[in-house]
Amino acid sequence: MPVSGCRVRVLLIATLLAWLPGPAHARDTLMWLLRDFPPLTIFTGPLAGQGAIDKLMPELTARMPEYDHQIMHVNRARGTQMLNDPTVFACDPTLLWTPERDRTMLFSIPSYATPSNGVTIERHQRALFTPFIDADGRLDLAELLASDSVDVGIVGERSYGSVIDKVLRETTRPKRLILHYGNTAVGSMLEMERLDRFQAIISYWPEARFHAQARGIPLEDLEFLPVKGVPKYQFAHIACSKTEKGRAAMEIINREMRVLRVTRLIDFYAEWMAKKEEYLHDAQSFFDEPHN
Repeated sequence: MPVSGCRVRVLLIATLLAWLPGPAHARDTLMWLLRDFPPLTIFTGPLAGQGAIDKLMPELTARMPEYDHQIMHVNRARGTQMLNDPTVFACDPTLLWTPERDRTMLFSIPSYATPSNGVTIERHQRALFTPFIDADGRLDLAELLASDSVDVGIVGERSYGSVIDKVLRETTRPKRLILHYGNTAVGSMLEMERLDRFQAIISYWPEARFHAQARGIPLEDLEFLPVKGVPKYQFAHIACSKTEKGRAAMEIINREMRVLRVTRLIDFYAEWMAKKEEYLHDAQSFFDEPHN
């Protein structure tokens, strides 16, 4: 074949190859950081995988085909470390917003509302707390801690919301706060409370109820005290790495959660409420302004 004919054939093949679809661009892998946080996420036992966020994740990830998704079980410290690492592309679907976290993490629109943190006590110990409970049944946590009369169990590195966080940070009796770490910190503290290692714990009531039932602690033996100045509900968010990849993912997350938080997640979480009908009634206005 003449040289010119070879050149024509090479050019023709090159042109055809240029029009053929190339290999698909490799998708980024988004790591979802889940902590054992009943009743949102449940890692072990007969109800494993049945938490409200457990049920949400397949629906949310199916709406984000731009990414490959990987579920990773972490403890609180590891999850925080990964979200603060600019080389990691990750999101946590169960975080409260705080000013400190906002400096290093991106936060979604509010994704779900939970009854706010408060103080769980053993009912037979109520006399210790009565002087600090107002006419509306709310506990003055600052005055309780200032009295130097009880020890209170808290989870290390957890935010309880702005009001309680401020009280804990400013207490003049920090030795009365007993820090506990671990994946099942609240459950362990409930058992320690029964042994009178301390007289109260701070947690979400749905979380305390779940752990109490899992450990055979009768719910009638416990009492939940809402804290003075704390709203009835706290709004949680999805938090992602504060990077360009995180920002791109957050745009999609916000778009999808505007639908899923109302059509799916409210019902998933309501199943765990002691007062389900009240929660569903209140949920009708959860995402009105100014919550967005």
